[in-house]
Parts: sequence; C-alpha cells; structure tokens
Amino acid sequence: MQKFDTIFKNGEIITENGKEKTDLGILNGKISAIGILNDEASVIEDASNLIILPGGVDAHVHIDQPSGPDVEMADNFQTATMSAAAGGSTTILPFAMQEKGQSLRKCVEDYHKKATNNLYIDTSFHLIISDPSPQVLGQELPALARDGYTSFKVFMTYDDLVLNDAELLEVFEVAKKEKTLVMVHAEGYDAIRYLTKKLEDEGKLAPYYHGLSRPQIVEREATHRAISHAEIVDIPIVIVHVSGNEALSQIKWAKNKGIKVFSETCPQYICLTEDDMKGLNMDFEGAKYVCSPPPRDLESQKAIWEGLIDGTFDIFSSDHCPFKFKDKKGKDRPGARTSFKWVPNGIPGVETRLPILFSEGVSKKRITIERFVELTSTNPAKMYGLYPQKGSIKVGADADLTIWDPNKIAKIKQSNLHHGSDYTPYENLEIKGWPIETWLRGIKIFGNGEFIIKENMGKYISRGFSSL
Repeated sequence: MQKFDTIFKNGEIITENGKEKTDLGILNGKISAIGILNDEASVIEDASNLIILPGGVDAHVHIDQPSGPDVEMADNFQTATMSAAAGGSTTILPFAMQEKGQSLRKCVEDYHKKATNNLYIDTSFHLIISDPSPQVLGQELPALARDGYTSFKVFMTYDDLVLNDAELLEVFEVAKKEKTLVMVHAEGYDAIRYLTKKLEDEGKLAPYYHGLSRPQIVEREATHRAISHAEIVDIPIVIVHVSGNEALSQIKWAKNKGIKVFSETCPQYICLTEDDMKGLNMDFEGAKYVCSPPPRDLESQKAIWEGLIDGTFDIFSSDHCPFKFKDKKGKDRPGARTSFKWVPNGIPGVETRLPILFSEGVSKKRITIERFVELTSTNPAKMYGLYPQKGSIKVGADADLTIWDPNKIAKIKQSNLHHGSDYTPYENLEIKGWPIETWLRGIKIFGNGEFIIKENMGKYISRGFSSL
C-alpha cells in the first residue's frame, strides 16, 4: 500500500480530452496516481459534487512594468500573483519589457529582482522587444532564448513600443533561427495617430472616443500585415487580444490557407462593449473600460464566441493590465481627464478570467468544460513550452489543481478581489461556477475565500519551446 501526501476522493477530474469520476493521489508535489485509491494519505480531501481542473495558466499578464511618465501600474508581483491564485490560476506569464536604448539582458535581470520572493504562484517571463538593435538581435535575444525565454512580444502601435515593418521582419528572422514564438499586438500605428488627431481637433475627448480612434479596421489591417510578414519569413505567430470579427476573419483566412497563426482573446471581448466607455453620461467613468484593442459591439461579441466554440481561438487570457481609477490623493487622474489619448490603456482581470469564461461559456452551455480547460490551461501551457509540467492532470505533472463548485452563484465585487486596482470593470456581473480551492504543487494555497499560506511559494519556471 502506497502512502500519499494527499488523496482527492470522488471528484470529477476534467482534462481537455474528457472527464472521469475517480480519485487522485499527490506525492512530493506531483500527481502520482489517478484511479480508485484505497491507500493511506496524510490528507484526504472529499471532492464529492466538485470538479477538479488543472490550474489555470494565464499567458498574457502585465505586472509592474514601465507605463509612461507619471503612470504607475496598480499591481506588483505580490498582489498580482495573489489575485491570480484566488481566481484559480497557478501559473502566469508577464512581460519583461525592454525600454528604448536598454539592454534586453539588463531588462530581464531587473524584472527578476522585482519578482524574487514575491510570487504566490509559479511564473515565467515573456520578453517585449521595443529596440531591436544589432546587439539585441545578434547576441542578447538568441542567448536569452537558449536560457528558456522562448517567447516574446512585438507591438505595431504605441509611441514607445512600435516597430516598423523592416524591424518586424528582422525580429521574425531571429525568431525563426531560435525557434521562439512571437506574440503580436496588431493595431495600425499611423492610422491610430491620424484618427486620434482628427477626434481631438473636433473636440471629441471623452474616454468613449478611445474606441473610435482604434476601430476594427486598424486591427484588421495590422493583423493581415503581421500574418503576411510571418508568411514571408515562414514562422508561426500569435495574434493576441483579438477583439472582433474583422481581425478574426484575417486569422481564419490564414488558417484556411495553411499559414500557422495562433490566436488569443480575452474576457473584455465577451463581456464589455464600446458603450461601456460612455460612462454615466460620456463622463470619465468610461475610463474604467479603456483597453487596447477596445471593446466592440454585440456583433463582435457574437463573432468572438463563434471563434471560441469552433476552435479558431487557441487560448483565452486576461491581458491583465491594471491601473488605478483614482490617483494617490483620491482624485481622478488629472492628465487623463484632458483627452482619451492620455487614459492608461488596460484593465484588471487576472482574478476574474476563469470565473467569467466558466460562467458565460460552460454554465451557459456555449462551450464544453473540456474546451474550457483547453483554452485556459492546456493550450497556453503547450503554446509557451510549459507542458506537460503545467496545464494537465496526468501522472508526473505538477500537482497544480483548481477545485470548482460548478453550482456556486455570486456576483463579482471589487471588495472581494485581491488585485491592486481600485475597481473592476466587471462589478456586479453574476457568475455561476467558482474556483473554491487552488493547489500549487500539491499544497493548498487558497480555499473558501482565504489564503491558507502566508509565505510565497511561487517559483520562476524556465520554459522549453512551443509544442502546440
């Protein structure tokens, strides 16, 4: 008779391939056995009427990164990873962002200093390439790829981040040589600048006009251009945070043509619309919903759901990018009040990602629970070189588990969340199906609304290459 550290009895275990009502044994932080177990264990958990899922893998999270003059992100690693754990995620992938003129290696070292001893859950870093100098492309990026930083992001917009077409092609060429995966923020920089100036000249300054400055056409154009560049170089890419049918149509076109392009969408594109940015009466309240790409219309929500259902989307991430609605003195951010252009682009969502998709997708029978696991855990782990250590319930994998009560009904409330933001864009959204326990490498870290552990258990994870 084997002795386990923990046995879960009578739970329904869910993977991307199916479900099975059985037992699960954990030993030394790993899943050690799956099946009917009559063995001894230090802890026996009764999981009757509950479901057991692999811990969530949130592959798109922004934490404590430079955000421009006088703008500070609301989350450090401590608050962000606590928030992720409370929402059922056991691994997150934030971005080490290179600033113009900065050594990429130095950027990564500085980001590790922020993360060290501040992780409640396991974490790995993507890179953001803003300055593809000969040293970065010829030395630093290849060396970092071989050290386990096997994915990086490029931007087609934002003053401090945008790469021109020649730079994109050069970065793609390095990615091909190193077998790394490129994530692309696809919005057309020049078109956005043109539309922003036009709206400002017309006196249209409220947060609502953020959406009109970045319509679907600029996302569609940039998506097509990114895919075309990837086709020229012959590499796979990931189009991140897809917001509506215009960009999605380009991804479908590419996939039908046999071009290897992956795609990601986020909670804001199934729950929010452009009307939310109107606030109470075209006022500053609309700033709570400003992100890029912006929320679209109800037809776009329908298109996003179709992509989630039919397999066009590979992963579902939060794009957690948290800021505070009020400044440190408790007043509305004064600079952002002058024009939508100055509202920080991003909303919090790492804690609410899984409950929203479970409730809107699984509970409302739009997607199966197996598809939910695939989108939120297994595929992100495969895409970014973490599988099968993460994202799966199988013998030998890390015992990263989330225990769900599929029948629990409650509303999202800012007062119950753990992030550093002072609001949630999903306030009062009713959720059916909640993660009630989070286990990291065989240790229960969160349960019944409270953190079980006070110390930081999370580790930095070096990654392999994509297996998706």
